[in-house]
Amino acid sequence: MDAVVLNSVNKFFGEVRAVDNLSICVPAGSIYGFLGPNGAGKTTTLRMIMNIIRPDSGDIELLGDRSIDRAKSRVGYMPEERGLYRRMTVGKVLAYFGAIKGLSNAELAERVPRWLNRVELSDWTDKKVEELSRGMHQKLQFAVTAINEPELMILDEPFSGLDPINTDLLKNIIVEMRREGKTVIFSTHVMHEAEKLCDSILLINKGRAILNDKLAQIKSRYKSNAVCLEAEGDTGFIERLPMVTAVQSENNRIEITLSANADAQELLKAVVNRVRVQRFEVKVPSLHEIFVNLVGSSNAEDS
Repeated sequence: MDAVVLNSVNKFFGEVRAVDNLSICVPAGSIYGFLGPNGAGKTTTLRMIMNIIRPDSGDIELLGDRSIDRAKSRVGYMPEERGLYRRMTVGKVLAYFGAIKGLSNAELAERVPRWLNRVELSDWTDKKVEELSRGMHQKLQFAVTAINEPELMILDEPFSGLDPINTDLLKNIIVEMRREGKTVIFSTHVMHEAEKLCDSILLINKGRAILNDKLAQIKSRYKSNAVCLEAEGDTGFIERLPMVTAVQSENNRIEITLSANADAQELLKAVVNRVRVQRFEVKVPSLHEIFVNLVGSSNAEDS
């Protein structure tokens, strides 16, 4: 079963088409990335999935239900604009939102300390939210979203503003959720954040789907014409080989660009006869490189 299905969804703001005939299926039990530059339509799409705004046309199905409102109790949503009660203590805020989501007192007594421990905020239980740093606030927002342990988590820019250690902390929790059979959708404009985390992605630009598939299948379709080589010996001959169009060298590492129809194996045969090869790797293009090739560097953002 698919956790989320969008069929020919459109959304206009005045004359601007924010989402353009978007159709996607998010597999249940997967991590699914909404990727693209700022203003691409990611947040608008997530808000339509949550029924915060309505599409102008098209259909949305959430957890097998055409009624989004019926299914929303099984979904955790972390919006891009964070907001928690700043004068309340961290523990009470988490318990308050857990109660709103229908957890019993017994469940709250177990889950509040467990989730504060998972996001490494146990020592801040009795501190007021206003005393938290931005990153701590964001981790608390994540715990608020997850405390009822929903089937589907929808996270809008969940890593924005986090340092690398806390980014890894949330990523590890997301991976654990997938192991538990839950579905996680998250949006980001930073391609490398999703590259090692997602099973499938939607790459969106100006409201249109540019790519929508499993990550492995996307990468297999976009072959690189670059090879990374490390070798012992004089490698100056490589730039004169007929299949080579460019060579960049740094110490004993060489990046070789091949002509369009060249075979990397032919290059390897030509090289091993002349030098001792320590490393030979056909370069796999990153999502950022694929996106730049498809829509142009002026539309691509990364950090």
